[in-house]
Amino acid sequence: MGDRDAPQREQCLTRRRRLLVLGICCMSILVVSLDTTIVNVALPAIHSSLHSSLRGLQWTVDAYTLVLASLLMLSGSTADRVGRRRVFQLGLVVFSLGSLLCAVAPNLELLVTFRIVQAVGGSMLNPVAMSIVRNVFEDPRERAQAIGLWGAVFGISMALGPIVGGTLVDAISWRAVFLVNLPVGVAAIALTAAFVPESRAPRPRRVDPAGQTLVVLALASLTYAIIEGPRAGWLSAQTLGMFAFSAAMFVALVAYELRHEQPLLEVRFFRSAPFSGASAIAVCVFAAIGGFLFLNTLYLQDVRGLSPFHAGLYTLPMALVMCIAAPLSGRALARRGARPPLLLGGCALLAAALMLTRLAPSTSIGYLLVAYVVFGLGAGALNPPITNTAVSGMPPSQAGVAAAVASTSRQVGMTLGVAVVGAVAGGSVAGGLGKSFATATHPGWWIIAGLGLVVLGLGLVTTTGWAEQTAARSADRFREPRGSVRYEPREATG
Repeated sequence: MGDRDAPQREQCLTRRRRLLVLGICCMSILVVSLDTTIVNVALPAIHSSLHSSLRGLQWTVDAYTLVLASLLMLSGSTADRVGRRRVFQLGLVVFSLGSLLCAVAPNLELLVTFRIVQAVGGSMLNPVAMSIVRNVFEDPRERAQAIGLWGAVFGISMALGPIVGGTLVDAISWRAVFLVNLPVGVAAIALTAAFVPESRAPRPRRVDPAGQTLVVLALASLTYAIIEGPRAGWLSAQTLGMFAFSAAMFVALVAYELRHEQPLLEVRFFRSAPFSGASAIAVCVFAAIGGFLFLNTLYLQDVRGLSPFHAGLYTLPMALVMCIAAPLSGRALARRGARPPLLLGGCALLAAALMLTRLAPSTSIGYLLVAYVVFGLGAGALNPPITNTAVSGMPPSQAGVAAAVASTSRQVGMTLGVAVVGAVAGGSVAGGLGKSFATATHPGWWIIAGLGLVVLGLGLVTTTGWAEQTAARSADRFREPRGSVRYEPREATG
């Protein structure tokens, strides 16, 4: 980096500027996460307005998360190559445009199509924002605390989403839940232009179209098989063929990327046990969150008969606990490492899901609220160690790709959670949602309990001395000389 870059870099790395950049980047996770929680609250209204089936509701959620998961790694590597601030701004523009189109969609087919537009923009936000944060916060302790605050924003979106979404659906229409993204998106665009420094990797990766195609085919075919399985039959030629095709695409993806000089999916990252564990835990945690939001929204509104606003109030305690647990988890992470928050989070997810396996139309409010609070504790505690483990062991030049893998794991989990629990509950609602849906959710809650158990096991295995040694060896393969991150000079912006 030339001498003329030094003053700008020093400005970017002052504490005040770092916190400002963190706040701007957190706006991206706010709009993306807020969109997920708001749309879940609006599902029953969309069901009535557009005469959608349960499969249609699943696609309303999964079309977004599927495309998001498919494009995250491409967006992360592209940002490392052409500029993180530039890609981040483009993502905000496309996401805001997609939100506007969703608000005016006249039918379910176009709503799903416009959700895909949203996802294209969303894929440029969270992994790119996290790579910006990774490069700005170089001190490990400060970075862990920043990531804790990042996780708290997810909890805030969980708190605001059901309340704001319920209010908008009750007072206006389900269409209003998409319009709420616009002012946040516009503000983030302006602030990014003013304050976020441009940065890129010194030796960025080339485009990998074959790898990107394999990722899309593998994830899309798997999701399609799960969602359409109850209708077509789990043992039908269509379902078995799609599962086999998905497996073949995953195998081809790994084989191809191992031979590719600059792969889209850096398989060598997974030689680090903590990184692999964080990715697997992210899939499990967000599958649990996705399944929880999908089942719980339909249960509260269609079984308990609550309005969207009152259904949002029921889940508010869970969201508030997530807000509190995430920054506390970040502090514990900075002081004691990843094991305590991982074990606490896994135990909490397991306990909450076991409580909800007894769900009935007349389950007491107190029992529900306790289960929701415990679930919020688990989800809030787990997000910071997942994110920190994914990006901390990698050099700044690989931050975009590493953060994209972590974000992809989250979205894959969310997609599969909605697809799987929707599929196992789908039989009883083929003719419409009703009181029997409470009993139909039980297998889904047992699946979520199993995910909590897996998180516990992975938390134990991936925080051992052996796991730390694999992380050190893996990071050394990608290590860049200190100061290799390239910041571009630009005029001062106040």
